[in-house]
Amino acid sequence: MASDTTLFDLSGRVAVVTGGNGGIGRGIALGLARAGAAVAVLARNDEKNHRVLAELAAIGRPCYAAVLDVTDRDALAPAIARVERALGGVDILVNNAGIALVTGGVLGETPQQWDQTMNTHLTATFLLSKIAAASMVARGSGGKIINIASMYSIFGSGIVPSYSAAKGAIVQLTKSMAIELAPHNIQVNAIAPGWIETDMTAYVRSSPMNDAIVARTPAQRFGQSEELAGAAVFFASSASAFVTGTTLPVDGGYSIY
Repeated sequence: MASDTTLFDLSGRVAVVTGGNGGIGRGIALGLARAGAAVAVLARNDEKNHRVLAELAAIGRPCYAAVLDVTDRDALAPAIARVERALGGVDILVNNAGIALVTGGVLGETPQQWDQTMNTHLTATFLLSKIAAASMVARGSGGKIINIASMYSIFGSGIVPSYSAAKGAIVQLTKSMAIELAPHNIQVNAIAPGWIETDMTAYVRSSPMNDAIVARTPAQRFGQSEELAGAAVFFASSASAFVTGTTLPVDGGYSIY
């Protein structure tokens, strides 16, 4: 058991954050680096990758960034291999990359939009977890997998049904992987963010929904992406060694009602 002073210390650990160049992913990536981890960001936008890489470098820990579209199945294993050549074996995987296509409901959503959402959230989480877990098992090092769920893992949504379905499935996948991987000392948990100020929620914050969301949230505000870092560091650290298969809301109390 780690001492109280090292429970949350990630020194010597290597973390991968998909979609880590903005929003929640960036907040988590920076938080993991500040806790001592070497951090790799895998995301689609090269310019944004370089910006977050500079922020990670300023923290003073080893870091790496590369362009990756998580829906490109053939690119996933090579991407993880490049991270491991650059930083070492992956100890922490954060499956954060995501999209939210506002289609207005199943009557208006196309099969292509459904597939795009499922491939980005659920299939990528499955495949990347499979690749990272295989590396962890082969090294006998244990590890941590952190999946980004959502309050829509629990609540339904009439305007983003594929997003809600994918996020609900991520909670079940988290539980299933937790059972399978526990004998290998790999803990698998999920974080369920509430309403966070990101580019993805900009349309909501400029709509009539904003006031209703704030009124329902006991904290009386939207969250900041950096406020997800504490939960991620907890799940990535030895402090959560006996915690697996759980989903932690970080939502200012939105899900209490």
